[in-house]
Amino acid sequence: MSVEWTAERTKNLVDLWNKGLTTAEIGRRLGVTKNSVVGKAHRLDLPKRQSPIPPPAEGTPIVRLEALRAGMCSWPEGEPGKPDFRFCGKKPTIPGKPYCAEHCARAYVRNSKDRKRSAAA
Repeated sequence: MSVEWTAERTKNLVDLWNKGLTTAEIGRRLGVTKNSVVGKAHRLDLPKRQSPIPPPAEGTPIVRLEALRAGMCSWPEGEPGKPDFRFCGKKPTIPGKPYCAEHCARAYVRNSKDRKRSAAA
């Protein structure tokens, strides 16, 4: 399905882009998909946006797959196949788990039914 990019819709895209709205939000406001917004922005040669994925902090070691060892957090960070893809690598991991405490808290979230059962017990 193609989007009709009228002069008015294109002007609204440029205005919203310059205000810094996300491509998803621009799409919602214009009634088009995020990918339509990205494609049109590219064709209009609008200024590039910074990636929403934060770069690794300065001085943070980049731990690649071949450098992972037992006891190191294997939480993936970044996009596989990209040069900055890495693993957390923090020590120690939680016993019996592949992640550090911080990443275990994100990975092992109890569902609401489990929380209700343990609260009732």
